[in-house]
Amino acid sequence: MENKNEIKCEIYKKCSGCQLMNLDYQSQLAFKQKTIRELLGKFDHVNKIIPMENPYHYRNKVQAVMRFDTRTKRAYTGIFQSTRNAVIPAKECLIEDELLHKITGTVLRLCKRLSIPVCDYKGKGFLKSVSLRYAFATGEVMLTLISTSDRFPQSEDFVSRIRKAHPEIKTIVLNINPSGIPLTFGNKEKILFGEGYITDILCNKTFRISPQSFYQINPVGTEILYSKAIEFASLKGTETVVDAYCGIGTIGICASDKIKRLIGIEQNASAVRDANINAELNNIQNAEFFCGDSGEIMQKIENSGVKIDVVFMDPARAGADRRFLNALRNVAPEKIVYISCNPETLARDLSYLSKDYRITKIQPVDMFPMTKHIETVVLLSSKKADDYVRISVHTKD
Repeated sequence: MENKNEIKCEIYKKCSGCQLMNLDYQSQLAFKQKTIRELLGKFDHVNKIIPMENPYHYRNKVQAVMRFDTRTKRAYTGIFQSTRNAVIPAKECLIEDELLHKITGTVLRLCKRLSIPVCDYKGKGFLKSVSLRYAFATGEVMLTLISTSDRFPQSEDFVSRIRKAHPEIKTIVLNINPSGIPLTFGNKEKILFGEGYITDILCNKTFRISPQSFYQINPVGTEILYSKAIEFASLKGTETVVDAYCGIGTIGICASDKIKRLIGIEQNASAVRDANINAELNNIQNAEFFCGDSGEIMQKIENSGVKIDVVFMDPARAGADRRFLNALRNVAPEKIVYISCNPETLARDLSYLSKDYRITKIQPVDMFPMTKHIETVVLLSSKKADDYVRISVHTKD
């Protein structure tokens, strides 16, 4: 039986970001376990979901919309509701890091003090939103201001004041995007302070994070997730490994000490740049990263004849496209470790891969408490490899 949670969030129903906050944490875990079992139980036994020790304030990233109310003539900050094109005022968020909310509040106060125009609901103004990233291990914060133009005459005063209030901020970036969508990044950026990136430590590896680079929003849960993925791969040090949809190279780099060669694939050019830098930061000599469509590059690997032993894949919520999956089956690695943030598309892709692979391990991880989202690590083993082992054993007998 589900147990109701005492909801401590004032905007829970208006925001809709934390769909399960009405349940206590154990009931949330039970709900997610049932969801995964119903979707993936047909493939193999589903292990017990790994919980968060502290299910609150785990997010290391905040995206807050700045909005000027033309009726009251006051600016405020909040959470964007895309279905209504509305901004829900928020003084705090129970799943986001508390320091980042303090910084957001300081940005709002400085906008008022320095007469920095905040955009209204039509997009008229200068500042649309702020994006904050916090490296839990190093304590570094990156502040990105998303604006409608690069004309920011108050920039020096703003940088001086916010750095004085929050010395944790190691870099400030102005991202210019004149379109009407408040949280979307533009293609043009200007560094106002620092190097334009921060660094974090994950699985004893150092990672450089730029404003638009993909980086998991729960570092505590990510260490659990990646450790489990690497454990499932049972690496011996002789493998050639593909890290598909690799982002800034986190999974592959975390596994690099245990393999012979790493090939990373990522479509985002800035993420690939960071991945190469991350390899250098960690003195990794056995890694190379390619920018392009994962399916297209997998086809090139297939055509090259390079033997791939293990593929780590961590696609977006839409899952892997058919081109990639076809190339993956043709490359025929001995093992695939599929990391998924969407159980429904995971089930779809596993059904397709199960023609050539046995699903042998399924491990859900609660990376996003209070929400319905679930991360899952799945190990797939080649049926051809199983047949080879059986033939070899039979021959010896």
